[in-house]
Amino acid sequence: MHPATDVAASPAERAATEVRRRRANPLVIAGLVVLAPLVLVAVLAPLVAPHDPNQQFREGLSPEGMPVPPCAQFLLGSDSLGRDVLSRVLFGARISLTVGAIAMLTALLVGGAVGLLAGYFGRATDTVLMRLTDMTMTIPALLLAIAFAGLMDGRKIHLHPHSLPWHWLDLELRRGIVSVLLVIGLVSWTGIARVVRGVVLSLKEREFVEAARAVGCSHWRIIGRHILPNALPSIIVVAVMGTAGTIALEAGLSYLGIGVPPPAPSWGGMISDGQPYLLVAPWLVLPPGLAVVLAVVGFNLLGQGLQDVLDPHQRRQ
Repeated sequence: MHPATDVAASPAERAATEVRRRRANPLVIAGLVVLAPLVLVAVLAPLVAPHDPNQQFREGLSPEGMPVPPCAQFLLGSDSLGRDVLSRVLFGARISLTVGAIAMLTALLVGGAVGLLAGYFGRATDTVLMRLTDMTMTIPALLLAIAFAGLMDGRKIHLHPHSLPWHWLDLELRRGIVSVLLVIGLVSWTGIARVVRGVVLSLKEREFVEAARAVGCSHWRIIGRHILPNALPSIIVVAVMGTAGTIALEAGLSYLGIGVPPPAPSWGGMISDGQPYLLVAPWLVLPPGLAVVLAVVGFNLLGQGLQDVLDPHQRRQ
């Protein structure tokens, strides 16, 4: 739109133009196009999957005991146990996307709280929290996740003195979907904390925050009513892009055999199970591998597009 026309336009017209421009962001559209089918099949997996993902079919193995290639009964072939690969990929979308999204919410709670407190209060609080963040960042996320996952061996942690008669505070560490998403969330918060801290450092010097302090608002009211709402665009962007990392990390843990326990279908676990048959039965590895790639690329595209839409300071020219 010509600058003169834009100035002469009414506020309603300018708002409508801005909405149309944001909706037309090609990266957001591309990300949604990639992610929408994955989310749809994850929700409708019981309806669209041709078979039970854990059912073993006698006809799913050749007379030599090898997986069956794609055919009318098994559209993407069968795996080494005679299970339908297509059904396992569809149900695997449920597990991988759910673990990735909820793990990111866990990381968002931890990293967001650390970033808000460090950025707003500064001084000793900032020093302690950021040094903790820096130390955590020096350890590769996958290595730290492996260490945490190694603790999920059924051991019990007593959260109370043995002298007390209470036993309901015992915590049993077992490997499962809940423990995996907690492990991934607890190793993925550092990047969020640094981003949120930087945003808060910028916002707390703004005039509206100074005005809130001048009228006697408490620290928590300023954080909740003034800083957090203005930091939400950046938080949303980093959360969406971070979900790609949590999905990849979940696939990596499942590939190593310490993620979601079998027989639950996980994309990373399917790749691991199919690796010995890669040359003779590539259909065991390619579909789940492609699903992981599409999910990671989709969330990255959506995050990049949302950054253009929600953060005008980072918007591409």
